[in-house]
Amino acid sequence: MQPAALQERAMITVSGQDAQEFLQALITTDLDLLEDGEAKPGALLTPQGKILFDFIVTRDGTSIRLETGTDQAEALLKRLTMYKLRAPISLALTNPARVTVRFEAAPGAYRDARFAKAGQTVYRAYDTEGETAGTDDYDRLRILNGIAVSGADYALQDAFPHDVLMDKNGALSFKKGCYVGQEVVSRMQHRGTARRRVVIVAAGTALPETGTPLTAKGRSIGVLGSVIGSSGLAIVRIDKAGDAIASGEQILAGDIAVTLTLPAWTGLDFPVEAGEESA
Repeated sequence: MQPAALQERAMITVSGQDAQEFLQALITTDLDLLEDGEAKPGALLTPQGKILFDFIVTRDGTSIRLETGTDQAEALLKRLTMYKLRAPISLALTNPARVTVRFEAAPGAYRDARFAKAGQTVYRAYDTEGETAGTDDYDRLRILNGIAVSGADYALQDAFPHDVLMDKNGALSFKKGCYVGQEVVSRMQHRGTARRRVVIVAAGTALPETGTPLTAKGRSIGVLGSVIGSSGLAIVRIDKAGDAIASGEQILAGDIAVTLTLPAWTGLDFPVEAGEESA
């Protein structure tokens, strides 16, 4: 697969002697576990525990960079500036930023930890030039491995981190201490109350467009997200999906019959009975 240039990406660079300490108390990612050459997912949550902004985190020397969507960048910068107060750090925005996805190692590229969890090799490179292909191969690989992105698969301020598998892909820490929204996501984790999850959707024909409801027994169980051909992603109520699967009920995307699969790398299963989730 050829390198793919991602569109509408931006970069916020946090520099200064307290850059890591500043972000560690705000975002979901445990920066103590962020290795050089690694790109890890993360988020800044609302106090109610929903995803306010999402991003990919990397180190650049002593600085920490947050790669995010251009539609989020200005608001994320403003929010970080609000938290900054007199901390000895600086914030710099590059919007848009050049982001290239590669499928083999290259000097200066960062391995994407989301794909690594799924056993796939994907790297992110910044400020690189050269010929790039379209993003179809990247999006297809992302869909087939259950890796959701905001915008296409979920709306910001509407999803909890568990909904989009951040508890499984390294984006969410339950050990580093307090950060914004930490109490809510910790409670969801320890009580096992996560009911919405990303699933891989497959059909025998082309799937309908993003935003199409998924239904079982005539009732909505989720909404279709990213789609390429007959494959897609959706965030669904896995208890309701599990009931439908166990009883042999057809699941539909619009009027097209589909099958749902939880990404194998998560270790999740559809509940056998309503209200139960196993991991």
